[in-house]
Amino acid sequence: MVITWNVTVPELTGEEARKAYLYLPESYDREPDKRYPVLYMFDGHNVFFDSDATYGKSWGMKEYMDFTGTQLLIAAVECNHSPDNGRLREYSPFPFDDPKLGHFPGLGRKTMEWMIGSFKKDIDSRFRTLADRENTFIAGSSMGGLMSLYAVLEFNRVFSRAAALSPSIWVAPEKLERLVRRADLGPDTVVYMDYGSREINGRAGMLRSLGRMASLLMERRVLVSSRIVPGGEHCEASWERQIPFFMNTLLYRQ
Repeated sequence: MVITWNVTVPELTGEEARKAYLYLPESYDREPDKRYPVLYMFDGHNVFFDSDATYGKSWGMKEYMDFTGTQLLIAAVECNHSPDNGRLREYSPFPFDDPKLGHFPGLGRKTMEWMIGSFKKDIDSRFRTLADRENTFIAGSSMGGLMSLYAVLEFNRVFSRAAALSPSIWVAPEKLERLVRRADLGPDTVVYMDYGSREINGRAGMLRSLGRMASLLMERRVLVSSRIVPGGEHCEASWERQIPFFMNTLLYRQ
């Protein structure tokens, strides 16, 4: 079951409403004493329903969760759809400049502070969660993948595991590398990363960046699962096919 409601992010968009989503396993009502880990996801409108998805195709997370009976809550919030690149502004941890789109201030920290201080707090108060770090995960794709990496590094006290699909690590790579080197990381931190073979075709720099990031994380003793997806592309249909891979990584030995 997926329930939805409206939330506001005053720090970013004032009283403008955006949709929040929460997946509850079938066992949630049947077992009233049971508590659950939580996976937080970016771009919530793309996670569950094709009718809400930007390009008419979602990840299909509900179908996967129902079919597998995975005992996990999934909490997600719609991104900023403002035509002045609201999503890029909120999903960038660092300021950066794009030759075509201009300057971006990097509001990722504000986004995460709201997610932790307001959204997660609300989820933990209203639903039967296992709210500790060991049972709190985060995932996203593209800029949401970058944000997932940032979250598990900068807010490792909150998130122990992250999945970054097709992460936009081209955004301020030097700053991201410095974050990897200085982050205060628990010894059980887990990161899943991937790129699709078709999305990196002819882009050798993307492949080098993925390898470098994986190496830097492993130097910090992060438990890394990194792969090139055969035939993978930069789209929800491709990311949907990766659900078993990143979910098995996030939940391994849980």
